[in-house]
Amino acid sequence: MHDPLEIWGGIECTLNRVRDTYLDQLAMSGHYNRTSDIDMIAGLGISKLRYPILWEKHMPAPDCIIDWSFVTQNLERMKALNIKPIAGLIHHGSGPAYCTLEDDDFPEQLAAYAGMVAKQFPWIEYYTPINEPLTTARFCGLYGIWYPHKKEAPAFLKMLINSCKGIVLSMEAIRKINPKAKLVQTEDLGKIYSTPALQYQADFENHRRWLGFDLLCGLVDHQHPLWNYLLKNGVHLEDLHFFLEHPCVPDILGLDHYHSSQRFLDERLEHYPPHLHGGNGRHRYADVEAVRVCFENMDTPYDLLMEVWDRYRLPIAVTEVHQNTGREQQLKWFYTMWEIAGALRQQGVNILAVTSWALLGSYGWDKLVVSENGTYESGAFDLTTGKPEPTLLSGFITALATNTDFDDMPYEVQGWWEDENRFWYHHMPVLST
Repeated sequence: MHDPLEIWGGIECTLNRVRDTYLDQLAMSGHYNRTSDIDMIAGLGISKLRYPILWEKHMPAPDCIIDWSFVTQNLERMKALNIKPIAGLIHHGSGPAYCTLEDDDFPEQLAAYAGMVAKQFPWIEYYTPINEPLTTARFCGLYGIWYPHKKEAPAFLKMLINSCKGIVLSMEAIRKINPKAKLVQTEDLGKIYSTPALQYQADFENHRRWLGFDLLCGLVDHQHPLWNYLLKNGVHLEDLHFFLEHPCVPDILGLDHYHSSQRFLDERLEHYPPHLHGGNGRHRYADVEAVRVCFENMDTPYDLLMEVWDRYRLPIAVTEVHQNTGREQQLKWFYTMWEIAGALRQQGVNILAVTSWALLGSYGWDKLVVSENGTYESGAFDLTTGKPEPTLLSGFITALATNTDFDDMPYEVQGWWEDENRFWYHHMPVLST
């Protein structure tokens, strides 16, 4: 790779809905009330910033006059400071009240809004119309956590199809105004492991994790392993043919990876607390963080990113690196992902950047953002006092961006994810994954 590995940034900007309440991370962080955030973030030396121009925020009613003033101020400041924005239009949202993920006209209405954004800001080059569409559809349609709180495969698939179709139509609308616009499509990078008895369920979920990317890339045809599952659960043939006829291959695959993204399924319920128990109608089983289970052969982030590269051969960026731990552990995790990205580049993987996510921290993700009273966790800046204060991570990011030495690197610190004390469940070994 001739170009250096870039450092990107991102502001946690989830605007999700729980029943009739919209939970806005930017309001919780006070971002709307500060004019200094962009300059402060630019001081880190990042080259791109994932920045929200959210549909639910700017167009809460169908015929309202959009006030672009706040976002215009920040976008113009980014341009002046030579930071390229990656515009996000929905971030874990289900759409405004008048048009939600379930509605038949969701794709067209989102595309209409995307066209308005592009007309207002024709110079923006990078877009993420919907962040993590598969993950959002799971939370809204399979698990019932976010609005519309459904727990069934047909609802999940309707929301995923609507989301992916909305992405396709949004990029078409944007490219009518800016033909050079690029799609940065983000998704959670996880994997499922299991006991031998549940291997069939792990296999199914490991096919499902690719479904959003596969739809956009025009790869879901009658030979796809989930073709029959889609048709059985109410997806119409014309919808599947739409993606075959209108592929919208991402210019960059954005991979978001958290330790909780990798899961382990175990039918031996007696080893796990009741709140982790679930099932699929055939088996009852616990669904737990794989990092907490003592078994061999769990894939590393290196393995997972290489798996994405081998499957799609598209440019990759790690678009979220964040965890809620102490300062040194937080820094260790970013350093680990940075080193992994460098190693992948040495192997010929076209990986472009690593992103420090949640620069201003985040609220309530320990409880999946279901209330306004969530726990705050800091990022490159700490808002505990009400005023952003740089953390240890911010210094490291700046050192990487400016290619200068960083004297406070805790090389001797072992990441908790590498420590045997991380195991909460010791009744293994498991013989297969």
